[in-house]
Amino acid sequence: MRIILLSQHFPPEVGAPQIRLYEVSKELIKRGHQVEVVTAFPHHPHGIIPDEYKGKFYQFEEYEGIPVHRSWIYPSPKGSFWRRLMSYFSFTFSAFYSMVKAKKTDVIICTSPPLFLGITGYLSSKFKRAKFVFNVADIWPESAVELGILKNQKFIKMAEKLESFLYKKAWKIATATEGIADYMLKKGKKEESVFLLPNGVNTETFKPRDKNTDWLQKLGFEGKKVFTFAGRIGYAQGLDSVIKAAKIVESTNPEIRFLFIGDGPEKEELIQLKESIQAENVVFHDSVPVTEMPNIFSITDFSIVSLRNIALFQGARPSKIFPALASGVPVLYCGVGESAKLIEDSGSGIIATPEDEKDIAKKIIHCASLDEAAYSQYSKNGREFVCREFSWSRIVDDLLENVQEFKKGREYE
Repeated sequence: MRIILLSQHFPPEVGAPQIRLYEVSKELIKRGHQVEVVTAFPHHPHGIIPDEYKGKFYQFEEYEGIPVHRSWIYPSPKGSFWRRLMSYFSFTFSAFYSMVKAKKTDVIICTSPPLFLGITGYLSSKFKRAKFVFNVADIWPESAVELGILKNQKFIKMAEKLESFLYKKAWKIATATEGIADYMLKKGKKEESVFLLPNGVNTETFKPRDKNTDWLQKLGFEGKKVFTFAGRIGYAQGLDSVIKAAKIVESTNPEIRFLFIGDGPEKEELIQLKESIQAENVVFHDSVPVTEMPNIFSITDFSIVSLRNIALFQGARPSKIFPALASGVPVLYCGVGESAKLIEDSGSGIIATPEDEKDIAKKIIHCASLDEAAYSQYSKNGREFVCREFSWSRIVDDLLENVQEFKKGREYE
């Protein structure tokens, strides 16, 4: 089968969309399918295009055996909303050139956000005579409005019209969560036209391993209970409550340490909060390569996954849940909704009330007090759960089952 994966982001950038695209591509190629990726020049999260791409409009390359078409983008990581919009549209249009250069294909799978890239995916499916699958990882513009990022009413109405148009024109919609799938059904898509393409994990890369002594010594965490947050440090994560909770447990549980790994727009503010309340048990560390995360999980007793307490996030499935569980690390989930239910039902972690530092502190103390047998059961449950439900092999099985349907009745030239 011939498949084009269209996304603004791809490795060497890091993040959930990048990892999903990379792992799905590798698994499809492994199974003998023709795969090409159409993406932008690397630019996330710092908004700097590497020297090897500067001054270019287009470049074809192979990234670890994956054919990749890259084209120009106007990078804008921390600018105004309108500058970010310019960034979105720059790739929306430059990607057409990559699409022309790409081979014939049966299916184009286009990732949103950004929503506007759906224009490229849909129009390209017409001149490529391919099926258009819209992979929706976040409902936009609703999420941007809910978070206060998007306020211009005229633009919101325009975006909502484009959203409805793309959902209607998509042959099928692949959603990252069940909550997004329900949203699509309410929007009028038929049940057979919507399927799940969730975040997953490489269960061979992420698996239980002995504690990494280099990291323990570097951080001074020998003999400590370690709670780790790893990922983007932004407004949506609500990490101020976690730091306040860390301060609450500091005096009564001096053996607990909190490690925050990553970067993002809220990081400096959170460092200032830590210093102002003198939370000495909190350590911040810069982002590390994905390849280093198994070592981080090896020294972690609980992985903290946190979201703000707003309705928008009830249907969220943060990708950082799955590598932790695959590594045998239980999750302390500060959130409600779909992910909380997954963790509860699988017996792979503890749930705390989001943005409630007292309850988060209470649950941290409970986690730290678990005996070896109880902890081991959480660890075992989590590993078995993701191997069964969220390995990339299982996810690609479901993807192919859905996108190969059209070939039963018609082969594309």
